[in-house]
Amino acid sequence: MKIGNPAEKPAPAAPSASSAPTAAHGQATAAAASAIPATADASAKIELSSTASTLLSAGSSPEFDAEKVQRISKSIEDGTFTINPEAIADKLIANAQEVLAKVQS
Repeated sequence: MKIGNPAEKPAPAAPSASSAPTAAHGQATAAAASAIPATADASAKIELSSTASTLLSAGSSPEFDAEKVQRISKSIEDGTFTINPEAIADKLIANAQEVLAKVQS
């Protein structure tokens, strides 16, 4: 199983004549974006939702075990790597419950 953008992913469809309003909207958006001043107003205030804050704080300390990656890579190469679907399901459910608990608090 690959994660990310697989090579087999089909290319996006070419724009058709019906996408002309979208192109005009894109030009208007670009013009509006260029009208934003380089310095922000002192009264401007941005607040993140609790969900965004939780997601941002979760990625602050990435965990990486190079030895574990090596062991798993070797077992995949050897054909001895086994998948435990029950353990995967249990961990997915536990992670979802953890995220929901953080969001709700």
